[in-house]
Amino acid sequence: MRLTFDHIAVGCSDLAAGTGWVETQLGVTLQLGGKHRRYGTHNTLLGLGDLYLEVIAPDPNAAAFDGPRWFALDRFSGPPRLANWICQTTQFDPIAGPPRDLSRGDLRWQLTVPEDGSLPYDGAYPTLIKWGAGSAHPASTLRDSGCRLRSFVVSHPEAGRIAAMCDLTDPRVQFRKGPKGFSASFDTPSGVRHL
Repeated sequence: MRLTFDHIAVGCSDLAAGTGWVETQLGVTLQLGGKHRRYGTHNTLLGLGDLYLEVIAPDPNAAAFDGPRWFALDRFSGPPRLANWICQTTQFDPIAGPPRDLSRGDLRWQLTVPEDGSLPYDGAYPTLIKWGAGSAHPASTLRDSGCRLRSFVVSHPEAGRIAAMCDLTDPRVQFRKGPKGFSASFDTPSGVRHL
């Protein structure tokens, strides 16, 4: 199952705080994204050329919804941080959870979300996405921030096993055995910056 790196998610408890953290770290301004009614979340976005970064948080003004939030946001605590990565696929892997049909405006997509809203291997195994026919990829519609991803490191005690499960040839993605977490480096208008 061939995967293509699609986008990075920064999780946070408060969207303004998460957006401010990314803007301070990278020295650029994010764009308003939108609301995800099915999961009671909202986001801001940053174009990175061929992919993008989203900051996502629970929406305090969301209407009632059925089930847990995606990206393990119901269990999120602490400061904003890299929390997940998302890859495009043409065939869904059960490891990632069942695909859910989602939409917002003109966008249509399927995204894997386990029943409990968790992240497989604590997010080290990517969430999988398939964009609907006729949906423009968000990276192609966002303004150019002048930022580009240099590297994205997935750290996990089972990094070797997870890497073997991912048919991904993107040289920017590296798997390292270690404590659970992510790090990323970016070329920005102000030089190399890190999250």
